[in-house]
Amino acid sequence: MSHHYHGVVWIDHHEARILDFNAEDASADKVTLKHSATRRHAQFSGKASWRASEDAAFFDEVAGKLDGIGEILIVGPANAKLGFLKRLQAKHAAIAGHVIGIETVDHPSDAGLLNFARAYFRKADRMLPQVD
Repeated sequence: MSHHYHGVVWIDHHEARILDFNAEDASADKVTLKHSATRRHAQFSGKASWRASEDAAFFDEVAGKLDGIGEILIVGPANAKLGFLKRLQAKHAAIAGHVIGIETVDHPSDAGLLNFARAYFRKADRMLPQVD
């Protein structure tokens, strides 16, 4: 599958929405956790956590959808985006090298996500060195 240069992934612990785009066009993909994940509480700490193996398989599937995108923005409402970035850095270093930002974004529509990402990349592109 060919990709546009810019991409954004909105991710939580249940699903990921991936948009790759340019100024005129965009394509969308979605990855959903394959089972109904439930929170479990650590026996002694009482802290809620997710099963690491389930997150790893989910994050790996999402990473596969990002292969070939030149610049990637990771967004989401909570901690899943940070866990995903750590998984990329640990197991998908080539893809992690294309991540240029991580932002907190609630639950936008695809159109809202695309508008946010385009605005983000317009600002990021202005920060690049200008060549005479």
